[in-house]
Amino acid sequence: MAKARISIGTWAYLFNQETPTNDFHVILHKLQDLGYDGVELGSFGPHPSPATHPTKAKRQKLKKEIADHGLALSAIAVDLWAFKTPGVSILDEIPSAYTTAFLGWCHFASDLDVKTIRVDTVLAPNYFDTEEGKKVGYDAGMERFIKVWDTCSKIAADFGMNICWEFEPGFVFNKPSEIFKIVDGVRSLGNPNFGVLYDTCHAHMVAGIGANHQGEKELLAGGALELLEKLKGKITHVHVIDSDGSLNEHNTSTHNPFGTGHLKFDELFPAIQAAGVPNDWWCVDLCFWPNAWEVTADSKKFLDMMRAKYAAA
Repeated sequence: MAKARISIGTWAYLFNQETPTNDFHVILHKLQDLGYDGVELGSFGPHPSPATHPTKAKRQKLKKEIADHGLALSAIAVDLWAFKTPGVSILDEIPSAYTTAFLGWCHFASDLDVKTIRVDTVLAPNYFDTEEGKKVGYDAGMERFIKVWDTCSKIAADFGMNICWEFEPGFVFNKPSEIFKIVDGVRSLGNPNFGVLYDTCHAHMVAGIGANHQGEKELLAGGALELLEKLKGKITHVHVIDSDGSLNEHNTSTHNPFGTGHLKFDELFPAIQAAGVPNDWWCVDLCFWPNAWEVTADSKKFLDMMRAKYAAA
């Protein structure tokens, strides 16, 4: 049985917090005290990024700081959200700004010994119903995502990195069939390092609830578990958190603390361990949950229990 390491995303301490934790060192110190194995870097805002650590020397110092706290980086989420409109976007015919920014983050992440980099589709679920989206067209839009992520996958491969695409109800292409088409489309172009980020909460919302599906809802009878099984071998990273089936004020999944939602983790964790994920990280995602520090310790305790049951190797 495969082992597991536990991390948590730093964005939890920035968004929807009465007092955001801007100091990355404070986050490292608190997670070390709580016994976490790693941290997942949200490389935006006040937290470390190519803007705050532009030189190799600064990145080496940052890498040492993380290691000195007994932690490793499970992955990096990068700030590509500025590229939203045709002409400066992922949907441009030649999205040079997007791919150039992605290359820069790969350099940054590689110096920190990160092996997984996160992307998303950036655009709102109803984008192709807007005047701007209609000019691009649904089919052409999907093809452009496949094309640009083909390029990005080959860039990431040069650094020995995997890409994980985080599908979710807050962004376009959130139906199961769309997820399959995109991941299969990119991988068919010779990119085994491209896959999905399987977030237990998002998986429930897109496969079991059909949240923000455009047009007719497309549900899987087995919900999040069936989606996981259908994506076996195509998952490059995992986020774990509960879901009560609701959307939050940002029009994406509510990331409920463990035990306050509807997910059946005694079914999900064995399936995650058998899904062929190329790393051993379980990353807690408390994005947009208020007072995230109040449930950070309990999240670790819950995952320690799951790890003892399903990943004791």
